[in-house]
Amino acid sequence: MKWKADWGLRARMGLTMFLLFALYVVFVGVLWAYTSGNLLFIVLLMGSFSLGQFFFSDKLTLWSMGAKEVSENEYPELHGMVGRLSQQADLPKPKVAVVDSRVPNAFATGRSQKNAAVCVTTGLLNALDRDELEGVLAHELAHVKNRDMMVMTIASFLSTIAFLVVRWGWWFGGGDRRNQAPIWVAILASLVVWIVSYFLIRALSRYREFAADRGGATITGKPSALASALLTIDGRMDRVPQDDLREESEMNAFFIIPVKSGFVGKLFSTHPSTERRVEKLRELERQMESA
Repeated sequence: MKWKADWGLRARMGLTMFLLFALYVVFVGVLWAYTSGNLLFIVLLMGSFSLGQFFFSDKLTLWSMGAKEVSENEYPELHGMVGRLSQQADLPKPKVAVVDSRVPNAFATGRSQKNAAVCVTTGLLNALDRDELEGVLAHELAHVKNRDMMVMTIASFLSTIAFLVVRWGWWFGGGDRRNQAPIWVAILASLVVWIVSYFLIRALSRYREFAADRGGATITGKPSALASALLTIDGRMDRVPQDDLREESEMNAFFIIPVKSGFVGKLFSTHPSTERRVEKLRELERQMESA
């Protein structure tokens, strides 16, 4: 496999982290004013959340999706595919997990290449043929190879904290009217931080999907298989009950195909369109054939 570093993705990850760091400084200033300079509270809050996300991001993501880590005895063919594709991608074999869900989807999580997990749903296993499934698994391994999962994990931290302040900040004001003005200023500032970080994450998420499509096609050498898988998954989404779609829509940024349900899923897309992704994969296949 001739793996080429995606400098466009790296530049975007670097820019996203720089802008988020600037936003982080602003947010710490907001918390400083909000807590009347309570440094210990700020350190404990930011430190506990950042350490928790960094060290337990993979477990938290799998837990939130109801995923179960499976052994080779339970899913020998799936493990075999992941192991073989990991070798082709020059990666340590990640943990393999399965979600019992009718929604056909897959995602990768983890803070590093050595601490990664690839997860698929039972709906995906039932929907795809062997080549298509390999294409999807290779796409997820490309996320691991590109290390964009770690950036997404760090990026989502600030958004999560700001959202918590927006949602629960009013509670700390109690009945004291003297505290209301600074609390509402803090909530408003946190809302701005949350919105900005949200859009930064979404902008990176769209580009990283194109990068993972290219990487997955490079690992398997079959862009058409991934293109076929994307079309199959996209078509199967319409057959899934709405309740199932709503339950998983908030994990859109991590999925190979976003769930088209829920307020967030409809208002802001975390992925480029399936048609555009398929078009680029077919263009890549023509380039491979002519090389």
